[in-house]
Amino acid sequence: MLSKKLLSGAALTALSLSMAGAAHAQSTASQIQDEETTIVVTGARRSVDGAIVAETAPKARSTITEEYIGTQSPGQSILSTINLVPGVNFTNNDAFGSSGGNLRMRGFDGSRVLVTFDGIPLNDTGNYAIFSNQMLDPELISRAVVNLGTTDVDSPTAAVTGGTINYVTRVPEDEAGLMFDVAGGSENYRRVFALAETGAFGPWGTSAWASGSYQNYDQFVGPGELEKYQFNARLYQPVGENGDFMSLAFHWNRNRNNFYRTGNDAAWAGAGGKLANIDTCVLDAPTAGVADNDGSGSSSNNADPASCTNYYNLRINPSHTGNIRGQSRFSLGESLTFTLDPTVQYVLANGGGTTVVAETDNRLDHSGTNATGPGVDLNFDGDVLDSVRLYSPSNTNTIRYTLSSSLIWDLNDTNRLIFGYTYDTGRHRQTGEYGYLEANGDPESVWGGKDEQGGNQIFDIDGDVFQKRDRLSIATLSQPSVRYVGDFADDTITLDVGVRAPTFTRELDQRCWAALGSTNDPTCGFDPGGTAVDPFETEVEWDDVLANIGVSFRPGEGHQFYASYAETISAPRTDDLYSGIDPADLQDSVVPETAQTFDVGYRFQAGSLILSSGAFYSQFENRIVRSYDDVLDINIARNVGAVDIWGAEAQAGYQFTDAFSLYGSAAYLDSEVQDDLETSPGVFAPTGGKQLVETPDWTFALRGEYEGGPFTLGGQARYVGERWRTDVNDLAAGAYTVIDFDVNWEFAESTALQFNLLNAFDESYQGSLSTATTGTPNYMIGSPRTVLLSVRTEF
Repeated sequence: MLSKKLLSGAALTALSLSMAGAAHAQSTASQIQDEETTIVVTGARRSVDGAIVAETAPKARSTITEEYIGTQSPGQSILSTINLVPGVNFTNNDAFGSSGGNLRMRGFDGSRVLVTFDGIPLNDTGNYAIFSNQMLDPELISRAVVNLGTTDVDSPTAAVTGGTINYVTRVPEDEAGLMFDVAGGSENYRRVFALAETGAFGPWGTSAWASGSYQNYDQFVGPGELEKYQFNARLYQPVGENGDFMSLAFHWNRNRNNFYRTGNDAAWAGAGGKLANIDTCVLDAPTAGVADNDGSGSSSNNADPASCTNYYNLRINPSHTGNIRGQSRFSLGESLTFTLDPTVQYVLANGGGTTVVAETDNRLDHSGTNATGPGVDLNFDGDVLDSVRLYSPSNTNTIRYTLSSSLIWDLNDTNRLIFGYTYDTGRHRQTGEYGYLEANGDPESVWGGKDEQGGNQIFDIDGDVFQKRDRLSIATLSQPSVRYVGDFADDTITLDVGVRAPTFTRELDQRCWAALGSTNDPTCGFDPGGTAVDPFETEVEWDDVLANIGVSFRPGEGHQFYASYAETISAPRTDDLYSGIDPADLQDSVVPETAQTFDVGYRFQAGSLILSSGAFYSQFENRIVRSYDDVLDINIARNVGAVDIWGAEAQAGYQFTDAFSLYGSAAYLDSEVQDDLETSPGVFAPTGGKQLVETPDWTFALRGEYEGGPFTLGGQARYVGERWRTDVNDLAAGAYTVIDFDVNWEFAESTALQFNLLNAFDESYQGSLSTATTGTPNYMIGSPRTVLLSVRTEF
C-alpha cells in the first residue's frame, strides 16, 4: 500500500487497535496483554504518520510503524530509523545501514540494551553486542517498539539494564500480490527487493509470503564495499475464530563488508579529514635463504609491507546469520490461553585482521624461544628465516535455542494472571584459525583456516591447527515469571505487577593457555609456562529475583498518568570470563550489573494530538569495567561501583489537516559516576563525579510531512549534543545537527518514485566513538550528503 495517509480519525483508531498486540510485544503472551489493555479514545488518532503511537502501558515506551519506516532510505537499519525516539541515540557508520554503528539508550551502551526480532534475542551470547547491519529488511517490519529503562517480564535476555528494542515482522496478507523495490544512489548504491504474497489459500485460510533482497555500495571514504543478501519467509495459520494462530518464519542474512578506518584527532588531521584504508598490499616476496619480512617498513608508507595492516581487504566483517521462528496461541476454554514461541538461531562471523608471524614463533615450533628452533616454513621458500603476514580472524560460530511459553488465566473481566517460562541457551564456539594470504594480500578465505568453512589450514610442528584462540561456551538462561494485571475504579486505574527469577549459567571450556590478567590472544597447542592460566573447564552461575511494577491513572478521557519501577540485570559477559583469570576466582571476581529505574509520566490523546512526557531516575549498580583488581593484582573485568542517571523525555505529534502533520521530540539526560577508577596499583583515574561517555546531554528531533495529490513531502532534523570521549571528561565530541528530506511521488497506480536526501547540508561531525579512560581515542566521521532514488511497484 503506497499512500502514506491510510485512514484518519476513528477509522484509524480501529485499525491501530487491531494491530496493537503485535506492536508492543516481545513474546506472544505480551502481545495478547498489550492488545487487550489498549484504551480507545473516541474520535482520537492512534498514530500520527507512524512517527508516534498513543501508548497505554504504565511504562516509558515509544512505537514507530511501517508508515514512518517506509519514508526512510531503502535498506536502512531499523536502529537508525528509531533515532526520532527521545532517549535513543544511534550513530550510523554510513548512510545505508550495513556498516554498523553505536547505540546509546538513556546512557546505556548497546551491549546493555536488548534487541529482539519477533521476540527472539539478537544480542551476541558472548559479549552481548548488537550488530545493526544484520537487521531485517525494513519493508518487512510492521513496527518497532522501544521500552526505555525496562523490559517485559518474560524477556529472554541476559543483558538488559538500559531497556529493549523489539521489531515485529509483517503478517501475510489475505490477498495474493507482488512487490518490487529498486534503488540506486550515492557511493554506487544499488539495491533490489522483491516480495511475493500467496494470499489466503486452502481449506483453513493459510497464508504466506517470501522475500529476497540484494544490496551493494562503496564506502564513502577510501576503497572498500559493503554487500548483503537477505532472504525471509513467513507461514501463517489462523486457528479457529478467536485470534488463535500458528506461525513459522525464516530469516537468512549474508554480509561481506569492509570496515571503515578510524583514528584519533591527529590521524584525521594528518589525512586532511579523509582517513581511509589503502587499496594495495605489498608483501615481501619469498626468497630462499633470505629473511623475508612482511612487517618491514612503515605502516604509513603504502609501498612498505607494514602498511598491509590498513589494506581494505584485510579489514573485513563477513557474517552469516539466520533463524527459524515459531509463534502460537491456543485458547483452552473461556478463561485460559496458552502460548508457545520456539526459535533457533545460527551465527558465523568474524572481524578480519592480520598478524605478522615469525617462522620460529614459539607457538609454531614449541622450542621455548621465539628466536631459534626448528621453525615452520610458512611461505614455502625452503627456509625458516622469515616473518610472514597471515590472515588472523577471530571466528565465532553460535547455535542458539530459545523457548518462551505462557499460561494466561483470566480470573474475571478485570483481573488476569500470566505464568511464563523462558529458556535460552547458546552454544558459542570461538576459534582463531590463521589463514594464508593470496599474492595480492587478500585472504585465501574470509574464514581463515576454520574447519569446513575456511581455506587451507596452517599446522604447527606437531600437526595441530595453528590458531590464536580455542574455546567453547554454553550460555543458558532459565527464567520463570508471573505477572498480574488488574483494572480498578471503573477502569480508571490499572495495576501491572510482574516478578521474574532468572538463573544464568555459563559453562566454560578454555582450551588454550591465557596470560594472567591479559586480553591478548592466548597460546594454543602447548604450555608456554610462567604465569599462564592452564586450560580449564568450569561453570559459573548467578541468579536473582526482579520486579516490574506499573500503575496508570486515567482521570478523564484522553488523559493518563503513569508511574513505574523496574529492576533489570546484566550478567557478566562470557568473553570477560576468559581474560586470564584463574578458574577458582571466576565465580567471585565479578557479579551481575543491576539497575533500578523509576519513571513517572503523563500522556494526552485527543482529536489530532498525541502527547507523551516523562521523567526518570536510574540507579546503575555493580558497573563492570576492565580495570585493576588490587586483590588479584591483575587487570580484569570487575565491578567498579555505581552510576546515577536521570533525565526527562517528551514527544508530540499533531495532525493539523488531513494533508499536514508535525512530530517533535526532546530528551535531556545527566549522569554521575560515583567512584574513581583504579588503573594500576595505587593509581586512580578521576572518574568520580564525571558523566557517562558517548551520551549526549540534549537531543531534539523534528519531522514534518505534507501530502498533496500524488506527492508526499517529508523533512526531519535531529540535534545531538556534546558527548564525552573519555571517562575523565577531558575530551568531547561536538554537537551536531543532521537534516534529511524525503519525497514520494505515486505517479501511477500502485507505483511510486521515492527520493531521499540524507544530511542535506553536509554537516561534518564525529559519529561513532571509541571511548577510553584517558587519552585521545579513535572515532569515525559521520557520513556526508547522500542521495537515493527508488521505485516501488505492487501487483
